[in-house]
Formats: sequence, structure tokens, C-alpha cells
Amino acid sequence: MKKLQKIILSSSFIFAIAATWSDAALAAMKTVTLSVPGMYCAVCPITVRKALENVPGVSRASVTFEPKEAVVTFDDAKTSIKALEDATFEAGYESKLKN
Repeated sequence: MKKLQKIILSSSFIFAIAATWSDAALAAMKTVTLSVPGMYCAVCPITVRKALENVPGVSRASVTFEPKEAVVTFDDAKTSIKALEDATFEAGYESKLKN
């Protein structure tokens, strides 16, 4: 009986570790382009970039005045496109995922 309990506990532990690893494997770095049409001066891209870089999970943000876009690389297990759009909105600039 004790051997069976040890086997069950060991199996449960291994399953828990495998489940954790598979969740980590599902998380991926993604790169998206956001349209930020409200940028009208040279300082706007700096403000948008800083707002995006402050979002947890963002590893890189590059914002250009023309063509009024932000290219963002982020960990999709830590943040979302909605969070990126919210960050730019809170900084004063609406943004939308570019198709």
C-alpha cells in the first residue's frame, strides 16, 4: 500500500511539473504593430514608447512619427494587446492593432 501511495504522489508531482512547463511553452514572444493616429509632434512617439515600455511583459517598443505606428514585442503570458492599447490611451493617444 505504501508503494502505491508513493507512486501516486510521484505521478502527481511529475504531472504538476509537466503542466507548469507546458504553460511556459505556450507563452510566446509576439510582435504587433499598433496604429497611433493621434501623434502630431516629435515628442509624441517618445511619450507613447515610454507608456508601452512600462507595461509588464513588454521587451521592446519602437514608435515612429511617420507612419504613426508602434511596433511592440511582448510576452503574451504577461500582457495583451488590450493592455498595450490601454497604456497608449492612458498616455493620451488612442491606438488600434494594425492588420
